[in-house]
Amino acid sequence: MSQASLPVFEIGLNALAAVLDKAAAHAAAKKIDPAVLLGWRLAPDMFALARQVQVASDQAKNGAARLAGIEPPKFEDTETTIEQLKERLAKTVAFLKTLDAKTIDASADREITFPLGPSKGVMKGADYLNHFVLPNFYFHMTAAYAIVRTVGVEVGKRDFLGVIPIKRI
Repeated sequence: MSQASLPVFEIGLNALAAVLDKAAAHAAAKKIDPAVLLGWRLAPDMFALARQVQVASDQAKNGAARLAGIEPPKFEDTETTIEQLKERLAKTVAFLKTLDAKTIDASADREITFPLGPSKGVMKGADYLNHFVLPNFYFHMTAAYAIVRTVGVEVGKRDFLGVIPIKRI
């Protein structure tokens, strides 16, 4: 459970921070107001870039905290700059590093209760991770990446994947 979550979140959030760096450089080079970039969305009924980043961060910290059996920290959604969003991502990664892997590993069969709109959801830990947290995390990561790509930032699959531990032979 810990290996299927913590490294995934850390690599993904660090990759998203690097994508935001490229977005900031693109905005500066093209003289685009970064606030416009952060407000960009793929469709009218989807979250803007800033919110996609916030929700990806929330999925990682909230999901991992619940698997660890602790209350997730509350991050206010007040970021208005790329730098602030990167700080949020770094703060999320730092939080993830404080979690006890053994407690997360023991959560597979434990019931996890979590907010689900105006009500609450309950799932076994393994199902919560595999069928709720990870899909939501990847959805918002992908949406953020796609928004950046849509505005013309030159990013590719390697940017989305981030630095992954592959041993070349």
